[in-house]
Amino acid sequence: MVDLFGGNPTTPLASVLDSDDDVQLLDTTLRDGEQAPGISLSPEEKADIARALDRANVAYIEAGSACTGEGERETIRRVTDLGLDATITSFARGVRRDVDLALDCDVDGVTIVVPASDKHVEGKVGTTREEVVETTGDLVAYAKDHGLWVEVIGEDGSRADLDFLVDIAEAALNAGADRTCYADTVGHASPETTYEYVSALAELGPVSTHTHDDLGLAMTNVYASLAAGADMVHGTVNGIGERAGNVALEEVAIALSHCYGVETAKLDELYSLAQKVARATGVPLPPNKAVVGENAFTHESGIHTDGTLKDDAMYEPYAPETVGRERRLVLGKHAGRAGVAAALDEHGVDVTDDQLAAVVQRVKTVGDRGKRVTDADLLAIAEDVQGRERDRRVELLDLTAASGGGTPTASVRLRVDGDERVASGTGSGPVDAAVEAVRSALGPDADAQLDSYHVDAITGGTDAVVTVEVEMSYADRSVTVATSDSDITRCSVEAMVEALDRLLVAEGDADDTAESPPRADD
Repeated sequence: MVDLFGGNPTTPLASVLDSDDDVQLLDTTLRDGEQAPGISLSPEEKADIARALDRANVAYIEAGSACTGEGERETIRRVTDLGLDATITSFARGVRRDVDLALDCDVDGVTIVVPASDKHVEGKVGTTREEVVETTGDLVAYAKDHGLWVEVIGEDGSRADLDFLVDIAEAALNAGADRTCYADTVGHASPETTYEYVSALAELGPVSTHTHDDLGLAMTNVYASLAAGADMVHGTVNGIGERAGNVALEEVAIALSHCYGVETAKLDELYSLAQKVARATGVPLPPNKAVVGENAFTHESGIHTDGTLKDDAMYEPYAPETVGRERRLVLGKHAGRAGVAAALDEHGVDVTDDQLAAVVQRVKTVGDRGKRVTDADLLAIAEDVQGRERDRRVELLDLTAASGGGTPTASVRLRVDGDERVASGTGSGPVDAAVEAVRSALGPDADAQLDSYHVDAITGGTDAVVTVEVEMSYADRSVTVATSDSDITRCSVEAMVEALDRLLVAEGDADDTAESPPRADD
């Protein structure tokens, strides 16, 4: 047996952690996460994310690095002025000026980073080990004298000489530091190394762990750290960060809760938090991302769908509501009768066994072409199989759009419940203007929310045909529609109008059902 943790192979994390243990999270999305290429958060976005982290009961929020500049300090002040329950900290280099700048932002604490590996001591900073130890003690004492919570990180600690890393930690703790932090700055360490280093630091006092995912070991190294005695985990929402990113905060939180009964955050806030960060950073959530990816609670396979319909927990480790999600059953080439029947029932469509078989075959045929079968596709297939036409409530009759030179404008002519409506709109582009025109024409009927808008070019050349897929929701109903056309503006409007029509028809059917008198046999 391979001993991952450098000690007794029979000492797994479960024997170290139990539900009475207090493990806390320090979120560094606003500092380390923002250092990922292409990410720049505005003060409003940082404040909004900080509020969401606080709602999720994250104990510590690193709001930024005060030494970066006045703009960053203004942003940190925005966060400290929010009056959050979380402890708000600033990242600080190993110089007194950085501590002063953090104090000027009215933070609750600082994470002081000092060089730990010889690469950083000699090559980056140009100092000596002795000077690092002395400076660390002086800075900690200074920060504590000013009433700050203090954590000390030995930068590049996973490549440092362990004896020297211990010297830094001893100097920090002797000077009054609240804790030290093991930092796998470049995602270099194995679980064995992590366990060895954190064990040595934990013997001295409270220790945190800061892991990166360059080897895909960020989460494993968190477990190794906790097994070795760490009681705080640094992470970022969605795992964003430099290079391959940091350990994902939401994954740490759900795994500790599910596997060990250790609560670190309010779990049902995790999904909305992940979405907020994805929107602000422009880094989309991978569909197969644990906890918050679109596919995490989505089932297509006939076997899985059938099992899930019989027992929610059949193919899921925990209920989606735990992390603020909902379960989704989608249709494609792997769909089975149970899944298709459930989807049709959700839309109030009754079919015979023969009709269901025909619908399933048509769904599989569409899926075989590599296309996801949307709600609108399914309803259209069912209508065709049953030989019926749906009464439309909204229909696009005409569209005109113009851009270039001035403000993009668009006008639409719609038929809504038999009446024609004409409206115009302006926007940042012709598509935006056309969508605004549709909303204006529909008025209150356009209260549906546009949840997603996606464009794919499906042919090449200047006359490329594009597919626009929109997902819209109203009340507790949602629909996904995909349309194709060589005109992206018309394609977008047709998709939106079709989605709105489906939602309004469904809403009307629901109202009719609610208002109809009970049958004699009810």
